[in-house]
Amino acid sequence: MTRAWAGFLESLSSAIGLPLLVFLLLVLSVVGGMLHYFHPRWIPRRLPRLRLRLPWRRRKDKAEPDTAQRPADPPAAEGTTEPETGDALPDLPARVFATLADRLAAEGRYAEAVRERLRAIVRGLADRREVEVLPGMTVTEVARAASVVAPAVEPALRGATGIFSDIWYGQVPATAEHDTLMRQYAAEVGA
Repeated sequence: MTRAWAGFLESLSSAIGLPLLVFLLLVLSVVGGMLHYFHPRWIPRRLPRLRLRLPWRRRKDKAEPDTAQRPADPPAAEGTTEPETGDALPDLPARVFATLADRLAAEGRYAEAVRERLRAIVRGLADRREVEVLPGMTVTEVARAASVVAPAVEPALRGATGIFSDIWYGQVPATAEHDTLMRQYAAEVGA
């Protein structure tokens, strides 16, 4: 193998010349580096995954929960249900989200409490018809749409969405102060 490689390099160097070969390799590496740096849209960000459906594999949502390792959830407040998580805002009253946020904050789960408090604010705005919440809207878009209709709530909404974004997207650890600020913003908005 090494003898064949040496023979190939020798024939290449005699055909092109060593200085030209080094220059071509340098140009090729610079072009490759530029393509990697600017990462145009025609280069896929990730390769498609091959998903095999194997009959002996159980899907995660069909598997029974492991109750031995996960503690039981505390009971919800009477008359309330816990909303499912996801992108869409569940069709529940604002008080349900506020009650859930209070319960999560009491448990010390401040990040979830901030999320549910923001959901309560958005649901309150939607119930008062100050904003129309469409599927796929970000919290910033909801705040911007509400501030057009009701400019008085803009500072509170900006503050609430800023806290939410810092915690959920900026990886800032949630604290009791965040929950207190979210309560103040919710009171200002009227949720």
